[in-house]
Amino acid sequence: MDIHQYRSVYFLGIGGIGMSALARYFHRYGVMVSGYDKTPTTLTHQLIEEGIPVHFDENPELIPDHPDLVVYSPALTKDQKEFQFVIEKGFPLKKRSEVLGMITQNAKTIAIAGTHGKTTITTLVAHLLRTAGKNSIAFLGGISKNYNSNLVISDMSTQKSIGSPAYYIVEADEFDRSFLRLYPYIAVITSADADHLDIYGNIEEVRLSFGEFTSHLQKNGTLILKKGVDIVPERTDNYIIYTYHLEGDADFYPENIRFGNSRFVFDLVTPARTIRNITLGLPGKFNLENAIAAAAVAYTVGITDEDIARALVTFEGVERRFDFQVIRDDFVYIDDYAHHPEELKACIRAVREIYPSKKITGIFQPHLFTRTRDFADAFARSLELLDELILLEIYPARENPIPGIDSAMLLGKVQLLNKKICSKAGLPGELKSGKPEILLTLGAGDIDQLVKPIRELFTNKG
Repeated sequence: MDIHQYRSVYFLGIGGIGMSALARYFHRYGVMVSGYDKTPTTLTHQLIEEGIPVHFDENPELIPDHPDLVVYSPALTKDQKEFQFVIEKGFPLKKRSEVLGMITQNAKTIAIAGTHGKTTITTLVAHLLRTAGKNSIAFLGGISKNYNSNLVISDMSTQKSIGSPAYYIVEADEFDRSFLRLYPYIAVITSADADHLDIYGNIEEVRLSFGEFTSHLQKNGTLILKKGVDIVPERTDNYIIYTYHLEGDADFYPENIRFGNSRFVFDLVTPARTIRNITLGLPGKFNLENAIAAAAVAYTVGITDEDIARALVTFEGVERRFDFQVIRDDFVYIDDYAHHPEELKACIRAVREIYPSKKITGIFQPHLFTRTRDFADAFARSLELLDELILLEIYPARENPIPGIDSAMLLGKVQLLNKKICSKAGLPGELKSGKPEILLTLGAGDIDQLVKPIRELFTNKG
């Protein structure tokens, strides 16, 4: 059945950030949407409030009769009761990445790929196009703070049924090679570092996969590549290549960088001209780099200098990406999704830029046993940038434990005087007695469930 004719779509793992964006998309265009997830969250509560039924028990009887499509999350285990029921009944079943590919296959798609930074850049591109009045629909890997959603539809997207806007904007996820389902008009590649080695096996396979992704670019499209990323683009006669970098010697780069009031002001050099006196609404050099990549996309689709500057200064960021929770004279609390050594390093260094004389305490929840095993030494070196480390137990997600791989192993590699392992239950007492000056929560597991209690602990304090 053609995707435009769907009447009923059911989601297995509807509370995932990518799954829920798809659910909102189908619901927005009048399709009957419902789904299952293992645990209630703020996001599932929002879906329910928006009129999307969600249940939390594995109960095949709650699946609609003969849905036109069942979408499942790659995090779902194949022995899940409803998944098995769907297979037995022969209902049409597709991964999230397949459905995203189906939606975008005949459109001008802007796809943001890379092992770091893609969520912020995707969200910023969505904000740039919406600010400029470009007809677009964006599927985000995080919650935009400007729009309080992971689905951003421009004001000009007034279709009443599923159809193609001028642009789709999507996060191109390398996990499970999902991004190879996409055929973008514009692609951004931010990085190709070792990650998801449980899928790829080694860094060479990661880089080869990113190279294959470039071969999917549409004819006369554009590749925007961070200069120095170690991949070999394929079919390069098919598209234009632009490079970007923080340090110059690229097609897009910042110059005359100033820093004041925790914000960067800079001039943006493009292939045609220099856009002067741009203020970025977010702190951190990694966010400045993200802004250069997003501005390169805006330049490519013809957004004016004025709209580029207006969007960058008004961009409020993404939840759980360098997300300020409490700002007081004597205490600051920032929450961040960082779960790879390079992301941790970038986040902690950005905090040090803003608060050079303050003691930084980090609460880190490692994500996946395999990632902790594969990058233990690199995690240790990044965490040593903190003044104090509080380590939670590893969040397993889809994995079973690996003997000898636990937080105690990781803690032993960290060369810090002030370090400890703490349970989630014991964390409030630890924070009360520790009196941190700058506090970070870091990780991609369920550490996000601690953010509100920690914020309330320090908001209600004295």
